[in-house]
Amino acid sequence: MMHFMAKDAQITAVCYRAAMPATPAWPPASTPRLFVDVPLAPDAAPLIDGATAHYLLGVMRMKVGDPVLLFDNISGEWLAVIADAAKRSLTLRIERRTRPLEQVPDLWLCFAPVKKARLDWIIEKATELGVARLQPVITERTIVERVKQERIAAQIVEACEQCGRTALPTLAEPVKLPQLLNDWPTDRALLFADEACGVPLAALSAPAPAAILTGPEGGFTDRERDLLVAHAAVRRLALGPRILRAETAAIAAVGLWMAQHGDWSAA
Repeated sequence: MMHFMAKDAQITAVCYRAAMPATPAWPPASTPRLFVDVPLAPDAAPLIDGATAHYLLGVMRMKVGDPVLLFDNISGEWLAVIADAAKRSLTLRIERRTRPLEQVPDLWLCFAPVKKARLDWIIEKATELGVARLQPVITERTIVERVKQERIAAQIVEACEQCGRTALPTLAEPVKLPQLLNDWPTDRALLFADEACGVPLAALSAPAPAAILTGPEGGFTDRERDLLVAHAAVRRLALGPRILRAETAAIAAVGLWMAQHGDWSAA
């Protein structure tokens, strides 16, 4: 009799535990995540206004006490809550740091700017993949007359907010290809995505520090190819048997490098 009573008590305890509601995750997975261009610390009280405040208050319908994740590209990521909300602005109160500033692999992406939507895609995906520096390169066949740095910077921030990065990639000023090669650091391998005569990444020795160079829609000219092949830091990289669009080549090369030399295996 005692045996059955003990068994019944165990069953009752299991059922009770199963019936208990789980403690909600805090902060919730749906918590908005924002970059703020001010240093964050335990005693900070950042003010959010403009379009971001409108999004949080008008679109997300957030209110006092709701959580927000912040990162500043200096100290990492912080959990904050809305302490005060006005019609067009809100004040946040820092609660605790959730993650330190990350150390991304030392990989640069040097790319010839392409048309608007495709350029946005390169910036977004390269940021998500963990590139440390984005370097626009003007080539002889680059058809984009002006690189809008402000637009690219905004794309970087948006991609970091979405993918969980705590460190923004550096955005360099556009430079012409000959100048890029003349100023190239001697300790950094430059992987030139060469559709004519490259070799697979596994056959190249190119751990960090490294960089990837991809060309414009029309490819590099013969003169540019000669400059690249003659440069001591350049290693010619193959990206498979098919001809890739400029934006596809950039992201494919970054993905290959991250899988072999980056931080994907540490996740």
